[in-house]
Amino acid sequence: MRAFVRVVETGNFSRAAEVLGLPKATMTNLVQNLEAHLKTKLLNRTTRRVMVTTDGALYYERAQRIIAEVDELDGSLSRSQSTASGRLRVEMAGIFADWFVIPALEDFSRSYPDIQIDLGVGDRTVDYLAENVDIALRGGQPSDQSLIARRVGQLDLIFCAAPSYIAQRGTPLHPSDFEHSHHCVSYFMAPSNRIMPFVFRNGDEQVEVAPRYVLSVNDARSHMIAVLSGLGASQVVRLAVTEALASGQLVELLPDWHIAPIPLYVVYPPNRHLSNKVRVFVDWLVRLITDIGMNVPQAAPQESVGKP
Repeated sequence: MRAFVRVVETGNFSRAAEVLGLPKATMTNLVQNLEAHLKTKLLNRTTRRVMVTTDGALYYERAQRIIAEVDELDGSLSRSQSTASGRLRVEMAGIFADWFVIPALEDFSRSYPDIQIDLGVGDRTVDYLAENVDIALRGGQPSDQSLIARRVGQLDLIFCAAPSYIAQRGTPLHPSDFEHSHHCVSYFMAPSNRIMPFVFRNGDEQVEVAPRYVLSVNDARSHMIAVLSGLGASQVVRLAVTEALASGQLVELLPDWHIAPIPLYVVYPPNRHLSNKVRVFVDWLVRLITDIGMNVPQAAPQESVGKP
């Protein structure tokens, strides 16, 4: 494949042989063997020049990309981590960026000063290929099965409300109260606008609630602020509200009811190899998730969804 690509790029077998450091006869045999393998003619040869056939032009376009990806993959594993450099396009929800990642980024920058991070913040649906995104940190299993996803942690949830809400509405006694006498701050999924239900478990009893709400948002950071503002009760990330619970800004509700944690994934676009800059950032991100207590418990296996 490399021999064929070099012949197309240089225009003849002799110059291609010089580039690859091979005898011209070897180059000729390599291309002939490739044509025999593919059962099609890739090049038309005359005494003066070499011309690409229609099939050859199509094959060249794909082969060129494949060779570049192989070279990138080999290089990403052979280069020292200290050489990682370049712009890194990252996506994550605002709650991850503001509460956990940005406050710790100075440590990463000291270790890898030649990496520039372009951080997209929000819960919106991302077109990974069109926007040239290298990596994303996402809560919940990705719905797009073409993506490469690695489970790296989990988000433990707690159901709570501001004291002002409790003073106005009282303390709920059962999850079903949020379908009648109480209301929540809800979360809807874009672009479907589907309101996410709340699922509670207490021993063998499981209750799924489609809550009444005054406000529904599609951003985790805005969702948190709405709960702190007393607009309703809701389930929030426990680590993000530790200080608010300790200071009395929030109060835990329904403590006997369990809410399943949300799996946390590092997501890559399809057909994107793990470059050195991505690899070192992911390694750092996984260490950060472990240090702050969002790692997957030992009893829970690491998952890989989409492509392995």
